[in-house]
Amino acid sequence: MHSESIELLKKLISTPSFSKEEDGTADIIYNYLVSKGLNPNRHLNNIWIEHNGNKPNRPTVLLNSHHDTVKPSAGWVYDPFTPTIVDGKLIGLGSNDAGASLVSLLAVFLKLNQRELPYNLIFSATAEEENSGENGIESILDKIGKIDLAIVGEPTKMELAVGERGLMVLDCKVLGKSGHAARNEGVNAIYKALPVIEWFKNFHFPMVSDVLGEVKMTVTQINAGYQHNVVPDVCDFVVDVRTNDLYSNAKALSIILEKAKCEITPRSLRLNSSKIEPNHPIAISAKKLGLPTYGSPTTSDQAVIPYPSVKIGPGDSARSHTANEFIYLEEIKSGIEIYSKLLENLIFEHG
Repeated sequence: MHSESIELLKKLISTPSFSKEEDGTADIIYNYLVSKGLNPNRHLNNIWIEHNGNKPNRPTVLLNSHHDTVKPSAGWVYDPFTPTIVDGKLIGLGSNDAGASLVSLLAVFLKLNQRELPYNLIFSATAEEENSGENGIESILDKIGKIDLAIVGEPTKMELAVGERGLMVLDCKVLGKSGHAARNEGVNAIYKALPVIEWFKNFHFPMVSDVLGEVKMTVTQINAGYQHNVVPDVCDFVVDVRTNDLYSNAKALSIILEKAKCEITPRSLRLNSSKIEPNHPIAISAKKLGLPTYGSPTTSDQAVIPYPSVKIGPGDSARSHTANEFIYLEEIKSGIEIYSKLLENLIFEHG
């Protein structure tokens, strides 16, 4: 089964699929499902298929991963669009993030599609994950319907992320007054911004998550001034905010607006944190398999899925977005096996 998954992954690697430009890989996935005698659904570049035995009034599990990629960095030695196998590694753009997860989840769906299950099952291959676009999984949730559990395929070394931080990007502005730098004129916006930036560095939100830890704020960009002899009257900076499960982005923003002495414009409040409880059926299934669990600092499609969700997949997040990205072939085989066991051991109390 994994050999066919590897061949599918090679086709996906060979087809450029930058965010918002995933038509080619969407075609490949759609046609692959049709070749299996199935009748997949498509909306824009999102593909999904329901289990043959789905029935009303049963819990529904969604298997989801994305088929878009970032653009290759300048450091690639190999052609990023030519799948290359070296020493048991499949090298190519999107091999690790998240092609291996996608083809592994699809293989498991096809396997389970031949069986009677105690829950409904849906597989989706979605777009625009890498740029958090609104035409990705978010655009088909109303078409899929209520989900009781989403398993999001991302490279986690097949460890189970039971929580994921949210993301909020803030555009901040501090205003001063321009003047000649040679004279004691004006109000320097950079100097006014320094204590505000220091506040972002040092402030601690009071509620700390047992899985995700503290809310994390990092100033990542700054821009001010346009000429060496002019006191800058505006200082703009960007803050990356990673919320834990105890704060919605809206709640965290309200606290920041109250305390930070600057103009603040959030780019979006969509990408919220998530966490499942230790007694959730998927956590119990993972415990039976001895899978490690952790809280993820990075954002995925979980952020826009308003249902219980976890993140797990073959590969390593440290390889994502790097030159000469790769996946071990053995990781795909192991991923399929572990996904299968996770789902086979999954028991909903009302299922």
